[in-house]
Amino acid sequence: MTILEIIEKKRDNKELTKEEIDFFVQGYTKGEISDYQASALIMAIYIQGMTKEETANLTLAMAHSGEVLDLSSFNKIIVDKHSTGGVGDKVSLILLPLVASLGVPVAKMSGRGLGFTGGTVDKLESIPGYKTNIDINKFVKNVENIGISMISQTLNLAPADKKIYALRDSISCVESIPLIASSIMSKKIASGAQKIVIDVTVGSGAFMKNLKDAEKLAKEMIEIGKLANRETVCILTNMNQPLGYSVGNLLEVKEAVFALKGRMKEDVKDVVLELGAYMLKLSNIEKDIKKAKESLIRNIENGKAYEKFIELVRSQGGDVSYLNDLENFEESRFIEPLYSKEAGYIYEINAKNIGKLACSLGAGRIRKEDKIDKTVGIVLEKKVGEYVAQEEILAYIHTNNSKDLEKAKKELKEIIKIRKEKVKPQDSIIKIIE
Repeated sequence: MTILEIIEKKRDNKELTKEEIDFFVQGYTKGEISDYQASALIMAIYIQGMTKEETANLTLAMAHSGEVLDLSSFNKIIVDKHSTGGVGDKVSLILLPLVASLGVPVAKMSGRGLGFTGGTVDKLESIPGYKTNIDINKFVKNVENIGISMISQTLNLAPADKKIYALRDSISCVESIPLIASSIMSKKIASGAQKIVIDVTVGSGAFMKNLKDAEKLAKEMIEIGKLANRETVCILTNMNQPLGYSVGNLLEVKEAVFALKGRMKEDVKDVVLELGAYMLKLSNIEKDIKKAKESLIRNIENGKAYEKFIELVRSQGGDVSYLNDLENFEESRFIEPLYSKEAGYIYEINAKNIGKLACSLGAGRIRKEDKIDKTVGIVLEKKVGEYVAQEEILAYIHTNNSKDLEKAKKELKEIIKIRKEKVKPQDSIIKIIE
């Protein structure tokens, strides 16, 4: 078996065997297969596609290309949650302490953001003292002691995926359903998940721009889950406008704290409850989705979810006084309101454009080495479907650079679109695929 034979076979649209896929993944991870040879195979996969069996075999080969976290010592079902990404997505900060407060073990490894805004790790690091780079023994011990730990990816998980993803990016082969699905699922399997709930975002601020592609990706991941013996549920959620009201790392932490204290925005609440209910169902804690949602609401109202978040932050060195009094947090130098020049109903807030604007203020990174400004971003005062009066505040811009203010106000004025006719609010949950 040679890499040339494998490239030729896929080029001619023939199905690759498990052994051939293993040969490629292992060889490329070890550096025995060159980038140009791997590029040829990835391009052939991009053009010809993959069968369900090929995609599952690629997923498992990438998952086992490095370390695989063993969480069997918890003697509980480990359910992992993943999002395909979006703008204003602070769901993990709210959802994971919430489900942990109901007995679901949360052993979460997250990445840093690349693009619009920071990832979950960047947001957690906005809390003074919070350590995301604790060692694996401390990570496991925290889950055993308090039921939750959220850290940066410290293990050498799915190294083949890292190499292949970087290659896909460099040769314009990112938008391939089998390659996206195997990338996501390989990391979930390597991180010890037994069951998986995936938030597949759909819309302008998401990777999947339309429902058809999002459904195809969801079904592909569910099939991989079946073949890999990992029950998977995909929940398709709306990302045509930002989720919640805050876009920016520290701003999203503050919104998450408000949410855990019972002041949750409706769109965020819908997503948190739907994902959380399925996590409880897959954990065998509550089989009925309606009852699961009632349990989640109860633990927000009785303060147990917020208490669990405090436990998490304290266990990883964070200063909880900032959470108990949000005014302790640092703020950006300039906080400027944007006023509406007309009365009417909001009919569009393009999530992608809001994300790009927040990134330009410093809330995101274009390159991995870029430094994030944790205090900057956008806080919306209105969402699609809401009425706005003339001279009413539409949003606040948070920045540390006075030169950014006028440019940001001009851009934001173009992004938030108003018309006279009444507009229906957007649904947060589009579809559930099991």
